[in-house]
Amino acid sequence: MQPIKIAILAIGGEGGGVLSDWIVELAEEHGYLAQATSVPGVAQRTGATIYYVELFPVAEADAAGVLPVLALMPMPGDVDIVLASELMEAARAVQRGLVTPERTTLIASTHRVWSIGEKTALGDGRVDGAALASIAKAAAARWVAFDMAAVADESGSVISAVLFGALAGSGALPFTRPAFEETIARGGVGVAASRRAFDAGFASALGPDATLASVRAASVSDGSELAAPSAATASLQPAAPAPATASAPRDPAVASLVERVRTGFPVEAQGIVIEGVRRTIDWQDVGHARLYLDRLDRVRAAAPDAPPRLLTETARHLALWMTYEDTIRVAALKTRATRFERVHGEVRADAGQVLAIDEYLHPRVQEICETLPAGLGRWLERPGWPRRLVERWTTKGRIVTTSSLSGFLLLYAIAGLRRFRRSSLRFAVEGERIEAWLAEIARVAASDPALAVELAQCQRLVKGYGDTHERGWRNFGVLMGVVGRAGAALAPATLAELRDAALADEHGHGLAAALKRHALA
Repeated sequence: MQPIKIAILAIGGEGGGVLSDWIVELAEEHGYLAQATSVPGVAQRTGATIYYVELFPVAEADAAGVLPVLALMPMPGDVDIVLASELMEAARAVQRGLVTPERTTLIASTHRVWSIGEKTALGDGRVDGAALASIAKAAAARWVAFDMAAVADESGSVISAVLFGALAGSGALPFTRPAFEETIARGGVGVAASRRAFDAGFASALGPDATLASVRAASVSDGSELAAPSAATASLQPAAPAPATASAPRDPAVASLVERVRTGFPVEAQGIVIEGVRRTIDWQDVGHARLYLDRLDRVRAAAPDAPPRLLTETARHLALWMTYEDTIRVAALKTRATRFERVHGEVRADAGQVLAIDEYLHPRVQEICETLPAGLGRWLERPGWPRRLVERWTTKGRIVTTSSLSGFLLLYAIAGLRRFRRSSLRFAVEGERIEAWLAEIARVAASDPALAVELAQCQRLVKGYGDTHERGWRNFGVLMGVVGRAGAALAPATLAELRDAALADEHGHGLAAALKRHALA
């Protein structure tokens, strides 16, 4: 006789420990010896923890006259059931060899929680969810998967209860459904919500195995609705309906800008341009959105016969550049009412509960200088006692509790500096850089529109703040230099390859190798 071996892979806050405890209690109540261990992790997405449970029937142990020795850790190729709270965790189980096609039942949620590596990639570092699902399904003897995060949200519970229901519905354990339900009831906390989530998970597990098409749809939905891309992975996509059917803005100035887009820009580009208008207004004001359209008009006038893709890509990346992340923007986002509402919803805080939100902020001297008026910022940037004094104050980060009056007012005051942003050092510097980039696009588009499209997409390198922004700007400058030197001899595919090499390696080694390979160093 061998024990039943169960591995649970969960992210912090998803109730993996509760799920492990439920399984142990369920087994012990029905004549099994049970042992559970856990190995917490702190490097992946708030701590990806592996819980391991082994179950052995007491009757078999009594018949043999000896107690079994239960293992503390799962061994590759020797696990009966794997429960994964997220699709990447299911893939990690496969990578570790915990899932085998001869014996393992793999029960997993198909939603995605972006890993640190995916979020911090200079380009789009997201792993294809359909590919992960295909690998996991092929590796398992049985594959039970659906979007458990959505089920948990609808039930007002957490994924652990949905996983418990899916485990019961899979029939992988020798216990009846009432036995599972009694285990939840004995917990005495959040029983009603847990039962709803359990019922939904049970019903979903009884259905047909998830197809790759449904997993792909879930992955796309998660990427567009649930994820909050960082500066490193941010993208600009049309959020409104097609311009022809979008509702007219109430503000006359905004309505005028929208009408300008509809009458003056190609249909193919209107959706992304209107989204750019919305983004620039949100970042600054209507005047900033007007400047955005003026800059696009100059590119359009310089290459009137260029394909619409040039204007679309320029509009996308110009909007991202004109809404760069600075201290003012960060403070504004952290003090919005919608953010407090979202956090309350995520933690499911009741009306009578007090929620404290702590922000870890570590502004450097550079960010402080960039927020100041241009002349004062340049003075503070120079070596001397003022800079050294500020550097001493910024050596350590600060924790600001935005749910407190003092913390909120501090960030609210910083966000209020938006009215003075146009006089800031950062605004002046970024404006000069943007104008130089647009002038180069217009120059190249006159002779090679395809190369101009690739040049417009090079803005993907310029993002974020601090060291990330500095590295991206340095690589961007290298590519602009290549375009200037090579001229018409530079193939669009070559520039695309150089850009992808720069995005794939933050240290610049990949870009240096690509430049050498094309004799452009």
